Amino acid sequence: MLELAILGLLKERAMHGYELRKQLGQKLGFFWTVSFGSLYPTLKKLERRGVVEKFFPGDQTSRRKQVYRITAAGEAEFLELLTEGAHSAWEEDKFPLRLAFFRHVGPETRIRLLERRKAYLEDKLDEGRRVLNRARRGMSDTYTLSLMRHGVETTEHDLAWLDTLITAERATLSDGKAAGAAAPAGAIAEPGAPEDPRPTEELQTK
Repeated sequence: MLELAILGLLKERAMHGYELRKQLGQKLGFFWTVSFGSLYPTLKKLERRGVVEKFFPGDQTSRRKQVYRITAAGEAEFLELLTEGAHSAWEEDKFPLRLAFFRHVGPETRIRLLERRKAYLEDKLDEGRRVLNRARRGMSDTYTLSLMRHGVETTEHDLAWLDTLITAERATLSDGKAAGAAAPAGAIAEPGAPEDPRPTEELQTK
């Protein structure tokens, strides 16, 4: 997860270690517990793999001013990490982090990831309802039942939210396809070909 977060932030812009640590906390810390202790070891590992690299911006020569940036190999690995995954507890933890970088993938990929998340939550909701029903029949205490109901209701809310996102993505994809279909082949003038400045009447007499 930390590798995805680092590559995603460096994809936006290069930054030094301290700034990267700060951005991890400010941008991603709201929905994800950031492991700052593993930041620099992870950066070193990514550097060894060639997916990030250090450089000196401008005329800076101090080692303290070295800045990290993503490489072409890092761009490819970022997209792979962003779009991989399966229905598992791992998916539960990683989805919010993926969503934070959704702008870097196209609508088709976003829809696929959202639908995969929806299927995962639908399975979770079915299991939660079964557990809740068993707990009710078993005369569980009020607090346990309340906690279970909260889990079911939270999952229902998340599914409704995902449906909203999926609908919006499909509308975006449909609008894009409609715009492409509306422009017939050859309708756009070749770049660099200026319009004839002569009046229409003059052109028609030729």
